[in-house]
Amino acid sequence: MNQPGSYHYAVMRRAIDVIDSAEGRLSLDELAAAMSMSPAHFQRLFSTWAGISPKRYQQYLALGHAKALLRDRRAVLDVSQKVGLSGPSRLHDLFVRWEAMTPGAFARGGEGLTIRAGVFDTPFGPTVAMATDHGLCGLGFAAEQGEDAVRADLAARWPGARLVEDPVPIRPWVEAAFGDGPGARIHLIGGPFQIKVWEALLSVPSGHVVTYGEIARTIGQPKAVRAVGTAVGRNPVSWLIPCHRALRTTGALGGYHWGLPVKRTMLAWEAARADASEVRQGAA
Repeated sequence: MNQPGSYHYAVMRRAIDVIDSAEGRLSLDELAAAMSMSPAHFQRLFSTWAGISPKRYQQYLALGHAKALLRDRRAVLDVSQKVGLSGPSRLHDLFVRWEAMTPGAFARGGEGLTIRAGVFDTPFGPTVAMATDHGLCGLGFAAEQGEDAVRADLAARWPGARLVEDPVPIRPWVEAAFGDGPGARIHLIGGPFQIKVWEALLSVPSGHVVTYGEIARTIGQPKAVRAVGTAVGRNPVSWLIPCHRALRTTGALGGYHWGLPVKRTMLAWEAARADASEVRQGAA
């Protein structure tokens, strides 16, 4: 894949820890020194990964940024059709084709399915991907938990399936998931309620956020906020089904199955890319 991968993410993950432990904003020189890099080298690495400068990125990484998104009401699902899944605020133009397993097949734990698996380099570190013949059925980020734990977590969701290590056939779908291909395909394996929640998440554009309560209202079950949160956490295809864009009503990040540092990084990365895209369009 052409996206900056695990090395860049590892550097950015260290930088996030430095930013979090600092009192106030850090200058480029201060941040580079804390990373034991020259300012020029760090700036180059950072800009390659994030698309903007470290100074600008700190704004998006701040925990208050999520609350600002909610104040702007950029998260409202009932206008997502007007916003669309493409445009200046999109991380990349990505048409996601998806289908769901039948309830019976889900109840059988994927029995009769062959699921191919592999580990891939992505902008958010090593990622375990799994796929049926119909599309990706699992994406899990291993930077915080390790590849073995993530692989076991995903595999346990389909105990009846035959799991084989075979990354080559699924690579094009993984590349499409991160913007290096014409379109990603998803094969959703979950219960009917879960799939309703995941379908709602697919309507949230990049650079936007949504609350668990808004998702509950969108699927016609406004009192099922807790159940929505559980379904969001059980999303097997993270990033493509953007559960990282789901927040608590207060603007707090809530949980994230693959680790809150990954969620924060994803939200900031999307905001940074949207900002860079708007700047380019304004200059055109």
